[in-house]
Amino acid sequence: MSKRTSPALASHVPEAQRLSTIRGPLLAWYDRERRDLPWRRTRDAYAIWLSEVMLQQTQVSTVIPYWERFLARFPTVEALAQAPLEEVLTGWKGLGYYSRARNLHRAAQEVVARFGGRLPSTAEELLTLPGFGRYTAGAVASIAFGEQAPLVDGNVARVLSRLFEVEGLPGDRAREARLWELARALVQGERPGDFNQALMEHGATVCRPESPLCLLCPVRTACGAFKRGRVDELPPAKVRAPPKRLTLVLAVWPHEDALLFARRAEKGLFGGLWELPAAEVEPEAEHTVAAESLSKALGVQVAPEAELGTVRRQLTHRALTLRLLRVSGPRRPSRAPAFHELRWCTPDQAAGLGMSTAMLRALEAALAAGVLGR
Repeated sequence: MSKRTSPALASHVPEAQRLSTIRGPLLAWYDRERRDLPWRRTRDAYAIWLSEVMLQQTQVSTVIPYWERFLARFPTVEALAQAPLEEVLTGWKGLGYYSRARNLHRAAQEVVARFGGRLPSTAEELLTLPGFGRYTAGAVASIAFGEQAPLVDGNVARVLSRLFEVEGLPGDRAREARLWELARALVQGERPGDFNQALMEHGATVCRPESPLCLLCPVRTACGAFKRGRVDELPPAKVRAPPKRLTLVLAVWPHEDALLFARRAEKGLFGGLWELPAAEVEPEAEHTVAAESLSKALGVQVAPEAELGTVRRQLTHRALTLRLLRVSGPRRPSRAPAFHELRWCTPDQAAGLGMSTAMLRALEAALAAGVLGR
């Protein structure tokens, strides 16, 4: 075994002195340099939980206005639990990764039913709720309740990988176990919530993936990668699979001043959201073939009339193509086998539905094509 690969597989906890050279300076730096974020001004566990969920896969600048609006609309766990899922998804509209909102809603209902409307204070109990993984449980338990609970997200993993020269690709089991072991050792002590936030803040603003600001780093003298000129090597970049190509045909079905909308099942892509009824097709499917797919999804005969355009969206794991097909049929559906619910809505009424950004762009394209003006 080479010296370079041994750190990732080491299972011993660093000495207390080594930990103190990281813990103290990082907390002091956080006190001086932390960003003034609204969820850092509250001790409300629900508000802190909401921020952690929204910040997954989403930038801070995007989250702030959503967090403020969502809290104004659903100010307590009880308010969120009692709200219809459709209303929750509408409040989430534009943030993406809608499974986060569905899990948030389900977890709120369980918090009310099992814990009397108060979030449990330990990571162990939080892990029993929908949507709580090790990271979210550790974040809420430490920040909201002061438990010495570790957390590892992308920023923390990068900081720890460089500090302790942890080898291995993201996702490697030995590497992940080592990172959690280190995070658990470092969080022991005073102000565990602030320390966890310091780790995340440091990774977001100083120990960045590219062009890290090592000269401004408060713990560079304790950093193994900095000492040995390996900052650019660690952690190694994750090899990402190319996004899957997905083509959906959308039924643009006008009737008087309304269009047909459908709500998807709660699981899967755009789960629980409203859309112009969609069916998956091959990229080059003819109109007649696309109409057959829509007929099966809607449970009624659909006749193609005209292609109205195409909307393309790049999602994290999918390259999405939406083909807008104006259709008609001898019978207007009120129920469909592939969808939870159907509605005929005017554009103004549709504005109140929980729709993904991709579907909103498709609706805008259909209206721009004059589908209700013919």
